Amino acid sequence: MRNILIVAGGLVAVAAIAAGVYFGTRPASPGPTPTPASATTGAPDKAAILSVQPTDHVEGDPNAPITLIEYASFTCPHCAHFNTVELPKIKEKWIDTGKVKLVYRDFPLDQTAAKAAELAQCAGKDKYFAVVDMIFRGQLNWATASDPIAELSKSLRIAGMGEKEVKACLADPKVADAVVASYRSGEQVGVDSTPTLFINGEKFEGARPVEELEATFNKLLKK
Repeated sequence: MRNILIVAGGLVAVAAIAAGVYFGTRPASPGPTPTPASATTGAPDKAAILSVQPTDHVEGDPNAPITLIEYASFTCPHCAHFNTVELPKIKEKWIDTGKVKLVYRDFPLDQTAAKAAELAQCAGKDKYFAVVDMIFRGQLNWATASDPIAELSKSLRIAGMGEKEVKACLADPKVADAVVASYRSGEQVGVDSTPTLFINGEKFEGARPVEELEATFNKLLKK
């Protein structure tokens, strides 16, 4: 699980890596920064933030009784483990059967993760979750490259994103703003490490084993 210490002012963030866990050997580059507390008014409405938003990417039946929200960073190895090892089990048993809907939200811990998140956004709604899966499964290859985004871009050609589309995506301020907005929503509900999950509003930090999550799902279905 990776933790991040945020400082206000511009696009500056200082990443602190917990328990010696860090992806690769390069220091993390600056990531998005939340609005300083002094610039906000009142406490955030956490219940509203943890409800499905019009801008959210949702996988599964939108009317499923259980909402699983995942805040993750594309350069986080624990996020990759959860998304490639644990999440497929949840999809098969819970999402594909209409009991759980998954909401994926970006919480990039560095600029590389932020740019990867922008590229996933530009893949389009119909390809979004397939691209997210592809990014996490290829994390060991692209995130350790000398130019991670250039390496990732090669893989995105299969999703119909060539060099022209990649450049246009990364130059679009609306796409960058969407990623920052996702990050800030996580900060408002207390996310400070990845992955962080919310199951019908209950917070779970770290790549939790599927058995623990299933126990929570079963409790909620019995209510």
